Amino acid sequence: MNNKDLITAAINATKYSYSPYSKYKVGAAILTKNNKVYTGCNIENASYSATVCAERTAIFKAVSEGEKAFTKIAIVCRKDSDSSDNDYPSPCGVCRQVLSEFCTDDFQIILAKNEDDFKIYTLKDLLPHSFTVKNL
Repeated sequence: MNNKDLITAAINATKYSYSPYSKYKVGAAILTKNNKVYTGCNIENASYSATVCAERTAIFKAVSEGEKAFTKIAIVCRKDSDSSDNDYPSPCGVCRQVLSEFCTDDFQIILAKNEDDFKIYTLKDLLPHSFTVKNL
């Protein structure tokens, strides 16, 4: 799957975001090594610590269906449904750590404003000193 298609899947996932507090709709689409795509959106809670990010929603859906090998993830945000002025999103530290559990250092993280405006990083770029099973 090409990057633009993965970004489109992430954009579509923002439609399901439950973000009444922040108004910050996030969508993610993760690609498995078997070429399956799992999407996720952020789901907020009045108790912010119970909120879950789009990236974790997508990866947890995939893992709960037996997938544990991934190649890349696309992440987008929409400040509101009509905004054309969106930022490049960036996964939080918890999401980076969850990705490090299942992904290699060269796993691609695509941060996108839209299908034509995006940046690509590796997991190692965004989490250079991750805590993994090697540290146990």
